[in-house]
Amino acid sequence: MKIQSFASFAGLLVLVAGCASIPSVGPDYHPPQTAVSTNWSEPQLGGTTNSPVQIVEWWKTFNDPELNSLVERAVKANYNLRLAVGRLQESRATVSGAKWDFTPTVGSSAGLTRSRISKNAITGAVSEPLYGDLYDTHFDATWELDVFGSKRRTLEEDTANLAASREDLRDMLVTVLGDVARNYMEVRGAQQRLVIASNNITAQAQSIELTRARFKAGLTSELDVRQAEALLASTEATVPTMQTTLKQSIHALGVLLGEQPGALLEELSSTEPIPATPPSVPVGLPSDLLRHRPDVRRAERQLAAATADIGVQTAELFPKFSITGTAGMQSASAGDFLTAGSRYWSFGPTVTWRILDFGRIHAQIKGANARQEQALATYEQTVLTAFQDVENALVAYANEQTRYKALDDSVVANKRALEIANELYTTGNGDFLNVLDSERSFFSAQDQLVDSQRTATENLVTLYKALGGGWEIETKALAMNKLRKTIFTGIKVQTF
Repeated sequence: MKIQSFASFAGLLVLVAGCASIPSVGPDYHPPQTAVSTNWSEPQLGGTTNSPVQIVEWWKTFNDPELNSLVERAVKANYNLRLAVGRLQESRATVSGAKWDFTPTVGSSAGLTRSRISKNAITGAVSEPLYGDLYDTHFDATWELDVFGSKRRTLEEDTANLAASREDLRDMLVTVLGDVARNYMEVRGAQQRLVIASNNITAQAQSIELTRARFKAGLTSELDVRQAEALLASTEATVPTMQTTLKQSIHALGVLLGEQPGALLEELSSTEPIPATPPSVPVGLPSDLLRHRPDVRRAERQLAAATADIGVQTAELFPKFSITGTAGMQSASAGDFLTAGSRYWSFGPTVTWRILDFGRIHAQIKGANARQEQALATYEQTVLTAFQDVENALVAYANEQTRYKALDDSVVANKRALEIANELYTTGNGDFLNVLDSERSFFSAQDQLVDSQRTATENLVTLYKALGGGWEIETKALAMNKLRKTIFTGIKVQTF
């Protein structure tokens, strides 16, 4: 009889295990097909080309050792990157836990129970002791068979979320790189504007001395002196704003490097030129962007996770099969606790089915489908935003270079106009108002020229960021943090 029972149980086990080959319920994921233009709508001007994208370490194209140093330190110490790394570790732990769900759950316990029987609950004469001991130790095991793929879909969902977390880290890396470069350009731009303001203040102070001398000699009126003083004060008034921009940009860089805001004040105190843009900027094709932008890749993985969750919820419509077992030792006396007579065990299959809860399950499935639709809309919107970012950056970069050339011509013309105005005024053949206007125009043109140069470099940084450049150094970045080995071992990211 025992042999027949065991054979029946073994047959049931084989039958149930065979059902594990049933395909997972719920929809299988397929990457969305996105319509992509063959080329950018903006013409390739200002040095941009459709050559394959080469922006792994795009900041090095500016040939600025200080910028390279700042980037390397930011990658190593930025707190937002450390936060993204922590989220990635959390996702990896979740995937590890999902893999363990495929294995049996085994637990153990041991204990001694001292009990007293109620005397009043015993009818008749009391023949048994009212007090007793029970020694017990046992192992429990439960194994839920993944017949309809609930656990497989859960692992699929968690793995997709893990990949999304990695893309989140990459996106944060792109952001940090762009912020470091942008603030560095602000620093150098503010320094150059201060140099121009200082030169003009010196020139305008000399002009005041000249007008004062002419006024004392009776060659001009006091009006010329006061107008010259007003122009000088107006120029001096621009300096505090420039210094504010300079200090705030340095403070921002310090925080990006994980340091105190004022930590870089001495390091960046010397005035240096604005880094020059490279002569050629390969931007690739729109189709390259979908494979390269971390935020697009993250949205695609989030869509995959949402699709897998539909299967997780759908599996609740079907029964769950488990095998449970218990084995241990139990005795009322410590003396015979370890003898064969103290052994006990039990095992058998269990089936659970939420038959009367189908309404709630169907509601959960509808919710999962709605979340998938939201994830798809998010993905499509992210793709469009990525294209918009690149198109905007292309037009801004090209037009700013055109503006720079025009401003450069303006500086040359205004410089000559100022020279002529000074010559005419000193010889008594010109009005001092022409000198003031020429000085004001010359200073404004110089200031705008430098600001345009800074804007052009920042627009190029924005273009590199829009193309998703720089995240490829994540391996180097995490090696610096000594975390690569523990974080990325075994991670596989699906490309599409």
